Amino acid sequence: MTTPTVPQTSTLADLAGTLVLVGAGKMGSAMLEGWLTLGLSPASVMVIEPQPTSELTALAARGLTLNPPAPAGRKASAIVLAIKPQVAPSVVPTLAPLIAPDTVVLSIMAGRTLGFLASAVPPRTALVRAMPNTPAAIGRGITVAVPNAAVLQRQRELAHTLLAATGMVEWVEDEALMDAVTAVSGSGPAYVFLLAEALSAAGAAAGLPPALAARLARATVSGSGELLNRSPLDPATLRQNVTSPGGTTAAALDVLMAADGMAELMNRAVIAATRRSRELAG
Repeated sequence: MTTPTVPQTSTLADLAGTLVLVGAGKMGSAMLEGWLTLGLSPASVMVIEPQPTSELTALAARGLTLNPPAPAGRKASAIVLAIKPQVAPSVVPTLAPLIAPDTVVLSIMAGRTLGFLASAVPPRTALVRAMPNTPAAIGRGITVAVPNAAVLQRQRELAHTLLAATGMVEWVEDEALMDAVTAVSGSGPAYVFLLAEALSAAGAAAGLPPALAARLARATVSGSGELLNRSPLDPATLRQNVTSPGGTTAAALDVLMAADGMAELMNRAVIAATRRSRELAG
């Protein structure tokens, strides 16, 4: 069951306390950029990142706290974990001095469950596990989040606002759904990129110059995605609207929609990704 959550505010300008970002790689940096756009002051941010970029160094000159030698003594309103899952067992327990009773810990680490997080932080800590996807880098991501039982409504609203800085946010109450979420939206951009790759190769095989085929495929996939984004119509209706009976599109769709065609392949792909997500989560 999904439960939509709408934050009461879309600004971070009045955030009380410190926001701690642990890991400022591509996804962490995209989130930080979004938070600053929402009005968050650099002085309200602490970043822990062993390989800081020049952009982070510049923000430190504006008041952002970067890699403090001893973070103890500052309690966080929220801690966002944007580190690689394999380093989590050694990193997450060190954050305990930053966690107060009202701190919410928000993790975007793939495969790291609420149970893992609970074992690495003080008891009764409010925890949110989230799965974003790579379009977050341009503010067009989709993130699905699940809270533990300790998360209060105001903490949920704060987590929602933090995640919404890079795109849409959906909430689920059953953590078991996160494996399928990972398979659909987390891994989904790769499926779309593969579509563009395959369409380009097919165009070249049909006789188009490869560079032209690549441009046509890229523009077609990105343009169609934007049309889908803007249109109130569902994908099936949009597909039907560009398919004339007996025409060229219909001929292609007869192949793609065959019993062993795209729908069956996508179903098998999502099942495989869901299974692998469960395996990685242990």
